[in-house]
Amino acid sequence: MAQTPLEAQLIEALEARAANHAIDIVDVEVVGATKAPVVRVRIDHADESLPTISLDEVTAQGAWINEVLDEVDPFPGSYSLEVSSPGIDRPLRKLHDFERFAGETVSLVTTAMEGRRKYTGELMGVRDGRVTLTCDDGEFSFDLADIKTAKIKPDYEKLARAAKSAQKE
Repeated sequence: MAQTPLEAQLIEALEARAANHAIDIVDVEVVGATKAPVVRVRIDHADESLPTISLDEVTAQGAWINEVLDEVDPFPGSYSLEVSSPGIDRPLRKLHDFERFAGETVSLVTTAMEGRRKYTGELMGVRDGRVTLTCDDGEFSFDLADIKTAKIKPDYEKLARAAKSAQKE
């Protein structure tokens, strides 16, 4: 996955401690102005059998995440830290993510310098170490290093049906 060197450094530092807290570092993003950067850390349970992490659980994890970032000291001045769940448009970063969420509709952007860069379709998983996606115009395969961003594209109708079903129970 394409990431800045700083984002890669922060992911590495956070992942080194995440297992001790039973947490999966879903994604790290650094945005905003150079003088006032914002570090966005998306986390979830490492145990995939558990439901998506709750707001209270996210809040409880913030302290150790902040400690790790303070140790790395990535910025000369201050920065803001946002810790959140992955949300319904969950970013996909690791090969395992592309295997785990096979069957979902995803939006994918490549680092290609020429030609098509954006794809939306059904994630087929990983074949021969490459991420495979079926779109309306065919099947496409990508090296992980060539993927700039990939996110699950929420199916709002499916979510609404699931919510109605849950209310009936």
